[in-house]
Amino acid sequence: MTATAAPSAVKRQRPNILVTGTPGTGKTTLSELVALALGYEHINVSELVKAHSLHDGYDEAFDTFILNDDKLCDELEEQLGAATGGYVVDFHTCDVFPERWFDLVVVLRTDNTVLYDRLTERGYSDKKRSENVECEIMQVVLEEARESYQEEIVVELQSDTVEQMESNTERIQEWAKAWLANNA
Repeated sequence: MTATAAPSAVKRQRPNILVTGTPGTGKTTLSELVALALGYEHINVSELVKAHSLHDGYDEAFDTFILNDDKLCDELEEQLGAATGGYVVDFHTCDVFPERWFDLVVVLRTDNTVLYDRLTERGYSDKKRSENVECEIMQVVLEEARESYQEEIVVELQSDTVEQMESNTERIQEWAKAWLANNA
């Protein structure tokens, strides 16, 4: 992981980090650990969408809210577009966000067997579980990140075990320290 700055009109004091991946890969857990370790604020976009009605209703067939990209970006602009930085954002997609908001995009990947078990434990329907496992197999979120952000800020990390989660937390902490040193 190299600690380069993302292209931005605003020079941030601290980096903003996006943690993305297929549902069940450990985004929220990792984001909470990283935010705690760095003293940054964690933004769980799924919870924000529900709490602030940043959606256009509920899709029963897919058991999910229909995201309103404009409402979401308007809600987050003041925080993520600001010069202070210091946010760890987690969401299962990344192409809705402006590139200028993030200095590091972490895409979590999980073995399909592990992912299947996690989604089963969450009570996902067969349809929703199959759809998400297929997305992981096809690397949908990874490809989306690579198409939406500069190559040097997109990092793929494996997230199957507690040990990998701890290692990922440490790697991101080290990256943030290097970013701060390089962008002081």
